[in-house]
Amino acid sequence: MKIAVIPARGGSKRLPGKNIKELAGKPLIQWTIDAAVDSGIFDHVFVSTDSEEIAETARRCGAEVPFLRSPELATDTATTADALRDFIDKYERLKGQSVQFVCLLQPTSPLRTAEDILKADRLLVADGVDAVVSVCEMEHPFQLCGKLGPSGSLQGFVKSENNVRSQDQDVYYRLNGAIFYCSRELAMSLEKLYDSDVNSRACIMSGWHSVDIDTEMDFLIAEALMCY
Repeated sequence: MKIAVIPARGGSKRLPGKNIKELAGKPLIQWTIDAAVDSGIFDHVFVSTDSEEIAETARRCGAEVPFLRSPELATDTATTADALRDFIDKYERLKGQSVQFVCLLQPTSPLRTAEDILKADRLLVADGVDAVVSVCEMEHPFQLCGKLGPSGSLQGFVKSENNVRSQDQDVYYRLNGAIFYCSRELAMSLEKLYDSDVNSRACIMSGWHSVDIDTEMDFLIAEALMCY
């Protein structure tokens, strides 16, 4: 059985209520629910939340919320990995069903499409890998980044061998947070996704689809891209 799990806790200090905040005519979480449902590859599309308001919105948008998340798994210190482990374990015990593959879809990546999810699914199934994680090309070369010295000093900020034109730099990629797709075993220990003994593969997404909403500015950028 393949399931999609969309984690959406109620508390958000940087952008209060962001998971159900209206974005281009829909609650933010609906963009991810729609993409998961439209992909047509999941037996169930679930939302894991501690909020009854989010749960009601999710159900209205076509997702399933079989139970609410425990309050201790909705704090600022609880991790998404903790919440995912708890959800899988609780669902299997409650329903008596076994999960084979899990696709974690953050609701804060609203521009991720059904085709992006299908691309990840093809990589996972066709290539027989353990996990597929979405990435995108870095917006700026990391060689041009550094730490500032005392009083804003730029001494040693960029190494001389890295001080070349941006177009001549090697291409680097970053995690964009949109898709984490793996076996149940790995879903229970997400911290192992990048271990040397795990056969994981990158699903390369465009920068246009890789906006991750954490702040009001991110929200406005996502809305501008959608309107464009």
